[in-house]
Amino acid sequence: MNCDIRGIYGVILAAGAGARLRPLSVNLPKPLFPICNKPIIQHQIEYMRAIGIKQFKIVVGHLGRHIMEQFGNGSDLGVQIRYVIQEKPLGIAHAVYQLEDELDGPFLLFLGDIFLVPMNLDRIIEIFRNKNASGVLAVMKETRADFIRRNFAVALNEEDRVIKVIEKPRYVKDTLKGCGIYLFDLPIFDAIRRTPRTAMRDEYEITTAIQILVDDGYPVYPAEVVDWDMNVTVPCDLLECNIRLLKHMGLEYLIGENSYIPANTEINSAVIGNNVIIQNPIKIRNALIMPNTTLETFQDLENVIVTSDNIIHCPIFKP
Repeated sequence: MNCDIRGIYGVILAAGAGARLRPLSVNLPKPLFPICNKPIIQHQIEYMRAIGIKQFKIVVGHLGRHIMEQFGNGSDLGVQIRYVIQEKPLGIAHAVYQLEDELDGPFLLFLGDIFLVPMNLDRIIEIFRNKNASGVLAVMKETRADFIRRNFAVALNEEDRVIKVIEKPRYVKDTLKGCGIYLFDLPIFDAIRRTPRTAMRDEYEITTAIQILVDDGYPVYPAEVVDWDMNVTVPCDLLECNIRLLKHMGLEYLIGENSYIPANTEINSAVIGNNVIIQNPIKIRNALIMPNTTLETFQDLENVIVTSDNIIHCPIFKP
């Protein structure tokens, strides 16, 4: 790694309520959803730690105490974490604005409900330094219009500078998709101060603030530093993330700590969480069994998420 990481903070926004993820989000905040038996937010911390970032600010809200209890001051992960509370869920830009008094330099921002596998993440720092940028947006070319609609579209000029960002576009024209990683310098706070609530969701959108930054003449650039990503929006997205990462890791299945699986149980393309008890030998395929679940069923499980209270059936997908 050759990038100059000095003075750059890590920031994770982890305050969302995840209404569309019910029943999974009733007692568990989205950033703690497990991907291959590790919370989304822990993956993100480890990605940033791997490129040298050690100081973190995490914005919490809905069920935020669970996040603070799990990670504490960050020492178990070899980092320092300070938490900031977003009292009202008024959008991403509003969440970022809670940090103005906490930051005195650039920050690498992850959205805590987007799971992704990065590639050459330090490249985003290199672009920021080499181009003297005020912002760098992680992007990827996306052919699936519905995935762009979940995130935001990015348009560039002939010099590869960002000229327009469109939040959750209904009519998709550009195929460059924002991926939920941003590197900002302090002028973003001036832009957020002038950001109005949007008509679509009555929130302060970070894409509106980015557009203000761009329109003010600040240089913002794209960075293709994401292998694949998923805006975890509905429960079955969580299953897809687990199975895709499982394949990415080259594993056929994964079984968590302190779990009991009887002999003759057939497991194929499945993630079984920590402290799971399966009482009968069954077939488990393309499935996620959440932590602390006890299964007494004799029926095989396929294309499902299983919790201690629910079985959520999911459409078949190709990882």
